[in-house]
Amino acid sequence: MAFFKHETALVETESVGEGTRIRAFAHVLAGAKIGRDCEIFDHTFIEGDVIVGDRVTVKCGVQLWNGVRVEDDVFIGPNATFTSRFGEHNGPAHSQTLVKRGASIGANATVLGGITIEENVTVGAGTVVTRNVPRNAVVSGNPATVVSYAGAERMRLPGAPESATAEPTQVEGVIFQRLPLVDDPRGLLSFAEVARHVPFAVKRYFLVFQVPSEELRGEHAHRAQHQFLVCVHGRCAIVADDGIHRQEFILDAPNLAIYLPPMTWAVQYNYSRDAVLLALCSGEYDAADYIRDYAEFLALKRPTVR
Repeated sequence: MAFFKHETALVETESVGEGTRIRAFAHVLAGAKIGRDCEIFDHTFIEGDVIVGDRVTVKCGVQLWNGVRVEDDVFIGPNATFTSRFGEHNGPAHSQTLVKRGASIGANATVLGGITIEENVTVGAGTVVTRNVPRNAVVSGNPATVVSYAGAERMRLPGAPESATAEPTQVEGVIFQRLPLVDDPRGLLSFAEVARHVPFAVKRYFLVFQVPSEELRGEHAHRAQHQFLVCVHGRCAIVADDGIHRQEFILDAPNLAIYLPPMTWAVQYNYSRDAVLLALCSGEYDAADYIRDYAEFLALKRPTVR
């Protein structure tokens, strides 16, 4: 036998990879597929239509129902719960739940059936995941809300009336800047000038507002368009990603702005209820200019990065 099975474990499948260890009182049904070097801990239950990749850790008390797919290097904490979502009459008995490579699911978290948890996601303990979770996100709460992004160092500039500055960032081509702010007894005034502050000719603008705080915006890159973002009221966070480096920027004053060059993956989240985000763009709307799949973005941006 190429894997270890505790004497109290019941393993009915013939598909268990070399180096895997199945602990006391675990039960694995026929048909399940478990990869190499996994750790399946005590009192786990794995149904027959389940696929577990390599180097996966499944802690005590976890039940993986039909349709669950777990990719390599995933951690599933104690008593995490995966539910089944049954189809309509005469439809499929269960839907596929996918946990992608490198994800970590905390103790007592609940993942609804049919959900996709993307690569390198962290699900906090006790979190209830009711919809798909984007790559690199850290989520918590009930329902799950994105609270940060893995590997994205947070950068904040004070919006106080100081001299205008352009700050270097870790993300290729991205500029985070404090725009001029004029303090006057009649009120404050901030402005930006094309070429001096906005490094492209503006052809279009749009506004994003009344965004529920748990919602995400963006989650795409542009092939050719440039963008210049200002949160003219309230607060939001921008995560910019060049395929290697990722950084988060806080826009919480109307004289703070971020420039996003083409081929920059960007996500906006953590909106305050009163937030109004102004986006200046270098071209008219063109659906073909959008890259909405992160894997496609990586393939185009960094062909050797995976």
